[in-house]
Amino acid sequence: MLYAQTDPAAKRAQLRERLASGELLRVPGAFNPLSARLIQDKGFDGVYISGAVISADLGLPDIGLTTLTEVAGRSQQISRMTDLPSLVDADTGFGEPMNVARTVQTLEDAGVSGLHIEDQVNPKRCGHLDGKAVVDTDTALKRIRAAVAARRDPNLLIMARTDIRAVDGLDVAMDRAKQLVDAGADAIFPEAMKDLGEFEAMRNAVDVPILANMTEFGKSELFTTTQLSNIGVNIVIYPVTLLRSAMGAAERTLDAINADGTQQAVVGEMQTRARLYELLDYESYNAFDSSVFNFTLDNHF
Repeated sequence: MLYAQTDPAAKRAQLRERLASGELLRVPGAFNPLSARLIQDKGFDGVYISGAVISADLGLPDIGLTTLTEVAGRSQQISRMTDLPSLVDADTGFGEPMNVARTVQTLEDAGVSGLHIEDQVNPKRCGHLDGKAVVDTDTALKRIRAAVAARRDPNLLIMARTDIRAVDGLDVAMDRAKQLVDAGADAIFPEAMKDLGEFEAMRNAVDVPILANMTEFGKSELFTTTQLSNIGVNIVIYPVTLLRSAMGAAERTLDAINADGTQQAVVGEMQTRARLYELLDYESYNAFDSSVFNFTLDNHF
């Protein structure tokens, strides 16, 4: 009932323990708190909170227009609804190193288990678009050092994302990843790798966990969990997958209403009332206070 029973410190410790096992963690992106509950219900290993999804949810492109307040607010809403650890996209840290430090503590207060800071310049853009620009090495390292110094819970995962592959090539990306690890990064997010061999090269270049971004319509192929696991990738995210699926279904429903004057043709594709109530755990609220929920779902769909 209400929020998750596992506190943020325990979830951070859980994430660290799972990463230490060497297994591949599957972390879909939640576009709202309810979808985070669904991710947990389906047996996944964590919840990703995508900057692109937060931007899209606000009707904005993913070019650095969101604020720390908006990202922290949505991070808290999602993180508190699931017992799974959550990993949030903190973009460039929302400013200079002191701003990065504040970002880390604000997101820590929001209950996340980890976050990643990237090395793009402001205004940043989606990692799978062309025309990206990255900061110099000194600036990138200062961001990570500030993030590491600011955290209060040592189990909060500080991940460094590097977008330099698309700008200067794989060899430079591996060198930067090593420097980011030396600066204190607990994990590396190498963005926009072009093939499995590049992921494997990055895996061999650093001795910390690495993340693979399996976003649709991007630079990388959509590799399977078996392929990624076989080369030693530790985390795979599906950042916008659920939002795209939900918006695709919403478009089809609106098209059906326009075409038929009713949604009847697509009702069979919808989540049922019973399933929604199951995810929302109506029964627990009923047990707590029968005045809140005092009917059954028998004969309902």
